[in-house]
Amino acid sequence: MTALARRLAWNLRHRWRRMFALCVVGAGVAAPFLTNLWWTLPLVWFFGLVIALPVLHTLTKPVPDDDPDDQDDATGDPALDALRERYANGDIDEREFERKLDRLLETEDAETVADPGDGDVTDRVREGVRREMERLRE
Repeated sequence: MTALARRLAWNLRHRWRRMFALCVVGAGVAAPFLTNLWWTLPLVWFFGLVIALPVLHTLTKPVPDDDPDDQDDATGDPALDALRERYANGDIDEREFERKLDRLLETEDAETVADPGDGDVTDRVREGVRREMERLRE
């Protein structure tokens, strides 16, 4: 797949609302010239932008999980989640939490060095830990 085709496919997948709206506006402008009826322009725009776009957006929007037991601040890393839970319960103090967190990050760094194809994980873990530390200090 060429770079242009890859870019078009990405835009259609992630920015389809913009592409759809652009097509509706173009079709609305072209409609009076094709039909010789001036009122087709607002008709196409109304049905395309006010009816079809919200309906398509609602149909393609991901459905959220209905599981109330899921924590909103879960990181997806069980070790980090367990550490945060122990700190929140008061089982460990802040100094021990930071020490174990540093050790956990060192272990995570060692794992990502061994697997260089997944370098994005380290940045996400560091960012999540930084946000968590700022939230806990407040």
